[in-house]
Amino acid sequence: MILSRRGLLERLLQGLGVAAIVNRPVPVVQAAGEELARNESGPLTVRVTRPFDAETPVHEFKPFLTPNHRFFVRSHFGPPPPDAISEANWTVRVGGLVERTKTFTLKELRLMEAVTITAVVQCSGNGRAFHRPKVPGVQWERGAVGNAEWTGVRLRDLLAKAGVQAGARHVQLQGADRPVVVSVPLFTRSIPLEKALHQDTILAYEMNGRPLPLLHGAPLRVITPGWMADSCMKWLTEITVQAEESKGYYMQAAYRVPIQPVESGTTPNVPSTPVEAMVVKSLIAAPQEGETVKSGPVTIQGMAWSGEAKVVKVEVSFDEGKTWEPARLVGEDRPYAWRQWQLIWKAKTSGTFTILCRATDARGEQQPATTPWNPSGFLWNGWDRVSVTVTA
Repeated sequence: MILSRRGLLERLLQGLGVAAIVNRPVPVVQAAGEELARNESGPLTVRVTRPFDAETPVHEFKPFLTPNHRFFVRSHFGPPPPDAISEANWTVRVGGLVERTKTFTLKELRLMEAVTITAVVQCSGNGRAFHRPKVPGVQWERGAVGNAEWTGVRLRDLLAKAGVQAGARHVQLQGADRPVVVSVPLFTRSIPLEKALHQDTILAYEMNGRPLPLLHGAPLRVITPGWMADSCMKWLTEITVQAEESKGYYMQAAYRVPIQPVESGTTPNVPSTPVEAMVVKSLIAAPQEGETVKSGPVTIQGMAWSGEAKVVKVEVSFDEGKTWEPARLVGEDRPYAWRQWQLIWKAKTSGTFTILCRATDARGEQQPATTPWNPSGFLWNGWDRVSVTVTA
């Protein structure tokens, strides 16, 4: 089914929790971004309107799963035109170093074995705004992340049908989105063949039990559990098996971090590596920054995750990290998902207090006080902090 421009806009806005009141011929994503930016009670905090980039307020992370309309949105160019991703026209092609080039329709994928994975998806730049000195890019704070159930087919099942040739080492991913200016490079990424063949790497067509929303990559996006979202290609149309990493800008220049620490504020020409796995991290969902609470028992709660490793401990501090109290891990414990945690704070003294949290994973990796600076502001995982006022 191909929706009209207005129908597509209404569907898009409904998915974001915004009333469709626009009745003029403007680009769909531009209209959604501008409308949501005007709606101060909206579920997302807009960082960029063109293309539409918005993060989730952290207090919305209290549920284990992040609802689709409250899930952060990020893309480089915005979604493709409707006809490019309509179910009638859409296909995904597997080529390159394969025995036979294969093309799949969405109907064919739905006839294959379905897999559901619960996984955190997080923008590589989440927390960029906290780097000092500041770095260019979308100034994400804490909410460019979410936890969802993703349903689709294993990428390795498609590769098996095509037959991977000897010498293959990487799998390149390409979506249907395109830059407005032809001189801007396509957003093309690749992942190592080992990750592509992992049983939990899937091509998702559903999110939290519903059809994948447009802004989250419909009709098909890659989910690489445990890895940052730069590898979770949206609007997927091309899968190319090859011997080397992608040669494009977004693989060889962007989405990379220095292998060794670099001096803050510099642009060093040093060896770098692609952004891949997430690092251990935790956030405070309640109380909120600046909130006033009454003395007595105060429930502090949040979530923690660590990519491909399990979170085994979360701690909370009220004295700038001099001492730490263990929080209680609660709720569901699934691979690749975040773990919820809770601590009851006996707030006896009136005044302003700063609450800190840090997580530790099964590998012994512990969330640091601050994240080493890098020129792109990637992989921020410094201690989360919230200031509250206690009254009698």
